[in-house]
Amino acid sequence: MDSVPSLASGFTLLFSVLWHIGSTATNYNCDNPLSALLPQTAFSSSSELFGSPSPAQLNRRIGPGGWSPVNSNAQQWLQIDLGNRVEITAVATQGRYGSSDWVTSYILMFSDTGRNWKQYKQEDNIWTFSGNTNADSIVHHKFLHSVKARFIRFVPMEWNPNGKIGMRVEVYGCSYKSDVADFDGRSSLLYRFNQKLMSTFKDVISLKFKSMQGDGVLFHGEGQHGDYITLELQKGKLSLHINLGDSKLRFSNSQPSVILGSLLDDQHWHSVLIERFNKQVNFTVDKHTQHFRAKGDGDYLDIDYELSFGGIPVPGKPGTFLKKNFHGCIENLYYNGVNIIDLAKRRKHQIYTGNVTFSCSEPQIVPITFVNSSSSYLLLPGTPQIDGLSVSFQFRTWNRDGLLLSTALSEDSGILLLYLEDGLLRLVIQKMTERSMEIPTGSNLNDGLWHSVSINARRNRITLTLDNDAASAAHETTRLQIYSGNSYYFGGCPDNFTESQCLNPIKAFQGCMRLIFIDNQPKDLISVQQGSLGNFSDLHIDLCSIKDRCLPNYCEHGGTCAQSWATFYCNCSDTGYTGATCHNSIYEQSCEAYRHKGNTSGFFHIDPDGSGPLDPLYVYCNITEDKIWTAVQHNNTELIRVRGAHPKRPYVMYFNYSSSMEQLEAMINGAEYCEQETIYHCKKSRLLNTPNGMPFTWWIGRANEKHPYWGGSLPGVQQCACGLEESCLDMRHFCNWHFWNAPSFNTEASYLHFPTFHAEFSADISFFFKTTALSGIFLENLGIKDFIRLEISSPSEVTFALDVGNGPMELTVLSPTPLNDNQWHYVQAERNLKQTLLQVDDLPAKILETQEDGHFRLQLNSQLFVGGTASRQKGFLGCIRSLHLNGQKLDLEEKALVTPGVKPGCPGHCSSYGNFCHNGGKCVEKYNGYLCDCTNSPYEGPFCKKEVSAIFEAGTSVTYVFQEPYPVTKNTSLSSSAIYVDSMPSSKENIAFNFLTGQTPCLLLYIDSYFQDYLAVLLSKNGNLQVRYQLSKERVHVCTFDAENFANRRMHHVKINRDGKELTIQVDQHPIYRYNFSSEVDFRAVRSLTLGKVTDSLGLDVEVSKVNTIGFVGCLSSVQYNHIAPLKAALRHPSIAPVSVKGILVEANCRSVMEADINTVTTVYSSSDPFGKTDEREPLTNAVRSDSAVIGGVIAVVIFIIFCIIGIMTRFLYQHKHSHRTNQMKEKEYPENLENSFRNDIDLQNTVSECKREYFI
Repeated sequence: MDSVPSLASGFTLLFSVLWHIGSTATNYNCDNPLSALLPQTAFSSSSELFGSPSPAQLNRRIGPGGWSPVNSNAQQWLQIDLGNRVEITAVATQGRYGSSDWVTSYILMFSDTGRNWKQYKQEDNIWTFSGNTNADSIVHHKFLHSVKARFIRFVPMEWNPNGKIGMRVEVYGCSYKSDVADFDGRSSLLYRFNQKLMSTFKDVISLKFKSMQGDGVLFHGEGQHGDYITLELQKGKLSLHINLGDSKLRFSNSQPSVILGSLLDDQHWHSVLIERFNKQVNFTVDKHTQHFRAKGDGDYLDIDYELSFGGIPVPGKPGTFLKKNFHGCIENLYYNGVNIIDLAKRRKHQIYTGNVTFSCSEPQIVPITFVNSSSSYLLLPGTPQIDGLSVSFQFRTWNRDGLLLSTALSEDSGILLLYLEDGLLRLVIQKMTERSMEIPTGSNLNDGLWHSVSINARRNRITLTLDNDAASAAHETTRLQIYSGNSYYFGGCPDNFTESQCLNPIKAFQGCMRLIFIDNQPKDLISVQQGSLGNFSDLHIDLCSIKDRCLPNYCEHGGTCAQSWATFYCNCSDTGYTGATCHNSIYEQSCEAYRHKGNTSGFFHIDPDGSGPLDPLYVYCNITEDKIWTAVQHNNTELIRVRGAHPKRPYVMYFNYSSSMEQLEAMINGAEYCEQETIYHCKKSRLLNTPNGMPFTWWIGRANEKHPYWGGSLPGVQQCACGLEESCLDMRHFCNWHFWNAPSFNTEASYLHFPTFHAEFSADISFFFKTTALSGIFLENLGIKDFIRLEISSPSEVTFALDVGNGPMELTVLSPTPLNDNQWHYVQAERNLKQTLLQVDDLPAKILETQEDGHFRLQLNSQLFVGGTASRQKGFLGCIRSLHLNGQKLDLEEKALVTPGVKPGCPGHCSSYGNFCHNGGKCVEKYNGYLCDCTNSPYEGPFCKKEVSAIFEAGTSVTYVFQEPYPVTKNTSLSSSAIYVDSMPSSKENIAFNFLTGQTPCLLLYIDSYFQDYLAVLLSKNGNLQVRYQLSKERVHVCTFDAENFANRRMHHVKINRDGKELTIQVDQHPIYRYNFSSEVDFRAVRSLTLGKVTDSLGLDVEVSKVNTIGFVGCLSSVQYNHIAPLKAALRHPSIAPVSVKGILVEANCRSVMEADINTVTTVYSSSDPFGKTDEREPLTNAVRSDSAVIGGVIAVVIFIIFCIIGIMTRFLYQHKHSHRTNQMKEKEYPENLENSFRNDIDLQNTVSECKREYFI
C-alpha cells in the first residue's frame, strides 16, 4: 500500500530543456514599487473615516496620513487598482501617520476584474501576514510564490486594541506579459503540422486556463493508428487521455489515463504542465503532480495533420464538435516550444482560428460564501403579493445538510423551505390549514460542484428544477394559491429570530451561492455588501472560499477520503488500518501480541512494520503455554522425489512464500529466534564433487548466493538453519541477536545521529526506555522553524513537543508512579493532519485535535538526534530499545558501536519482557526469568492485568491504617511488606478507583487525619458524585459531578489528583474538573483510609455522616491511593497489612455482575485463593525443572544406546551414504552474570518466544 499523501509512485521525469512558460519573476528583478505613483482614484475601500478616498501609499504624511475606515471590524478592506495585470512579489505596510491606528495582522486577496476575489494561500491555507506594532515602522513581506493580478485587497484581521484600523501600503512587483485566447464554447484553434504526421518521442505542453464551466475539451490530437492525446475538463477536474499505438483503445470509449485537480471551474487561473518521455508521463495541475506510464505498445506519439485547442471538430462538418467545447480563457499555450496563441494572433498559416478572441472576457458574477454553520444568512427582499413565485440560484457545498432558502409566503399561503438533507434537495411548503407539501429531488448534491436550482409557482402549481434539467423537473399542486413573500432568507436564519418569517428545520448552510434571482430579477450582492440592500451575517461576499480537503488524499494505506466544509474524514474499511488517517494497523505486530490478548493457536494476520508501507501477512500462530511459534507457508512442503539430474540439466525447485521478501525480513527482525530447515535425503547420490571441489547440490538464498550446506543436526539440539539469512553465524548463538536493538547512553553529552526524519504529513514514533535520570531528551529533529522533540521532562512526565509553523505545542503524560525506576516503559507518539497523540505505557493517551486552517507540513532539515541534542545538553542517560519511526526500525546498536559514550546492548531479562508488566507492575529480574511485581499496583496476576475487586454489602468496611514505622512480620518478604510502610503523604494525592452501584446515598472512600483533615468521595441521594475536601483548617471544599446518575449499575472510573493547591478530578470520560485551593495546603498526618462504611464515626462531618448510615453497597475495584492499594491489601495480605475488614466482603469480578441487581447480590464465590495467597508461579524464560532434567537424562541415555545399535546395523546395510546437514544460529547475547551451566541449558533447550519453523524435504 502506498503511503499517503504522496501522489507519485515509480519515477520522476526530468528534462534538460525548460520550455518558456510566460514571463516570470525568476527571469529578472521583479521588486519595483507598483503603487507609489498611482492616482488617488486607484485606491478604494469599504469605508472612509475622512469622507473621500485617501491615498494610502507608504510613508505618506499629508492629509489623513493613510487609510482608516469608519468602523474597525473584520468587514473592512483597502483596495488598489494597479491598472493592468501585473506580477506581484511582495507587500509592505505602515500604520496611519501621526496616530495610534495600525493593523497587527491582515490577509490579502487578488482579482483580475475587481470581482470574484481569491485569497492568498501558502501550504494550501489562507495566509495571515503579521502587521505593525506602531504607526511608523515598515513591515515587509516577500511572497513565497508570485501572484498575477490587477487588483489587490488588504483585509485587516487584528489591529491596535488602543486605536483603530490604519494602513499605509506598498505593493512590489513588475509588469506581466502574456498571450491570452478567449473561447466562447463554440470556438477552437487548429494547429496544423507542416507534414502529414507528427511523430514525437517526447512532448512538453504547458498552459494556463480559467473557466466557469465544469466540462470542456482543452486540446485534442489523434492518429490513424490509434494514437491520441486529449486534455478535458470533467466535473471541475482535468482528465488526461494518452494512448501510444494501441488500436483497440479508442478515445470515444476510453477511461482517462489520470484525473487530477478539483474545483477548477472557479474562474481563477490554473496552470497545467504535461511532460512525456516515451511512455513515462508527468502530469501537473497547479502544485499537484502524478507520474504514470502511458497506455499502448509504442514509445512514439503519432498525431495526424493537426492538434485542436478548445474542442474536437468533426472532420468535414465545420462548427460541429465531438464533445463539449471549452468555455473560458487560455493563457501562454505552448506545444513543444511553439507559442500557439502568438501564432494565432499573428495569423500564421499553421493556425486556423475559429471565433477566438485575444482578450479574456470576464463575466461579472459575484459569488458569496456562507462561512458559519450556525449563524450565516443572507436576507434579500422580494415583491410581496405577486401572484406566483420565482426564485433561482446556484450553490456548491461539501455538507450533506443545510438550509438553502426560507420565506414566509404572502396571503397566509404558508412557509416555503428549501434545504439539503443527506445530500438530497427537499422543497417543503408548510401550511396552517392543510398538510405540508413536499418535493424531493436529486442525490449526492454535496459533491462540491455547482448545482442550479429553480423554483417556479403559478396559481396552484409549483415546479422544482435541478441543474436546468427540464425533463426531470418535479411538479406538485396545492389547494391554495401561492403568493411571493416579502423577505427571502438564504443559508440560515438570524440568531434569536422568533418570528415565523424564517424557519430552519436543519442546520445552516455552509458553501457558496451565486446568480440569485428573485421574481425574475437578479440581486446585486455588491449592494448587499455596501449595506444598501438586504442584510447578512458571517458571509464572504465576492468570493467563493470552497476548498477540496481531499486533494491530495491524506488518508493512508488506501483509505477513502470524504469531507465536509470544515474537515475531512477517512474511511478505513477493508484497508487493515485504523485511526484518523488510517495510519495504524488493526493487526498485531507478532503472534506474541495475540497471545497476550488471550488468543489460542490459529491463523492470523500480523503487521511486522506497524504503520509502515508493508502489507500485513497471513501466518499460523502456534501458541503454547511457554512458547509462541510463527509459521509462514510456502508452496513445497511435501517430500519431492528427484530423478535424472545432470550437470547440464540440473533439477531446480522453487520455494514461493505467501508474502514478499520485505514482509519476511520485517517478521524475522521482530523475532527472538527463527529457523528454516532444508533437508536433502539422498540414497547413493553425490552431494560433493571432491572434498574441495564445486558441490553438485546447493540452494540459493535471498541474496542470490549459493549455499552448499543442508539442514539437520543431532536430534535434540535444534539449531536454526540459514534459509532466510545471507550467511551463517557462530553455531553457539541464537538467531536475531539484534531483536531488542537497545543501546546504553552513559553520558549526557552522548547521542546517536541519523538522517533527517521526513514526516511532513504523518509521523509515528514508538520505543521503550529505562532510566534512573531525572530528565533527558529521547530524540530531537529541527527545521528552520519547525521541530519535533520527545523527552522525559521529569521523573513522572513524558513530553511530546512540536511546531509545524503555528507555534509550539506540547502534550505531556503524567505518570502516577516514577518513570525513572530503571524499568522499561513504552512511549508512542503520533502526529497527523487530524490529531496529535502521546501515550506512555498503559496510561490514558493525551490527544490534541489539529486546527483545520493553519500550517500542516512538518518541515525538518537537520539530522535526527537520538539520546541527546546537537547542543549536547539535557542528554538522556539510560537505554532506548526498539525505536521505530513510521514503522521503520532504526539500527541503534550499529551506530552505538562507533559512538563514544554509547554502548550497544542493555542486558537483563526485563529489557526483553518488561513491557509485559502492566498497570504499574514492576519487572523484577530473576536468575532464571523475571517476575512482574504488582505490589504497587491495584491489579494482580502474572502481568498485573487482573483487577482486584469485591462486593460490599450494607455495613461493610475496609479500613487501612497508616503507621510509621510499621513493624514488618519477620517471615514476610520485603516486596510484600514494603508497601505497607506509610510514606506520610502530605501535599499530593493520586487516587483512582472503579465502582458500580445502584444504591444512594453511599460513601465510597474516606480518608482522615490526626488533625481533622479529611477527603470523602460519596454519592448523594440523586446519584451525583461528590468529592469533599477539608485541609489545613480551611473550609470544606465540595466538588459535585452531575453529568449523570452514577448509581446506574454501570462501571465508573474516578481519578483524583492533587498537587499542592491544584486539584484535578475526572470521572469516566467526562471533562476534567479543575480546582485551585486558595493557598498551598497539606493533608496533615494521614491516619486511615476507609472503603465503605466508617465504623469510627466520631467527629465525622455532618454531610458525610448522612451517607455513612449504610456505607457502600455495590462493587469496588482497582482502588489506589498514591502507592497504596487498600482493597488489594485486604483481600491478599490481611495478616501482614495494616488493614481491617468488618462486615461481609466478597471478592468478585465487577464486570461479571454488571447486569445483575447489585442490591440483591448476596453470595459471590471468589476464584482466588481463600487464604489470600498470591499465585506463586512466575514466568520463566529458559528454566529447566530438576525432575524433568533427570527423567530427560535417563531417556536420552536409552535413546543414545538404541541409536548406536541402529547405527552399527545401518553401517553394514549401506556401504555408501553421503549427507551433509547444516544449521545456522544467529548470535544472542547473554547477561554476563549467567553461569556457564545455565547457558548450556538454554542452548540445549532451544527455548524461543517467537519463530517461524518449516521443513524442506
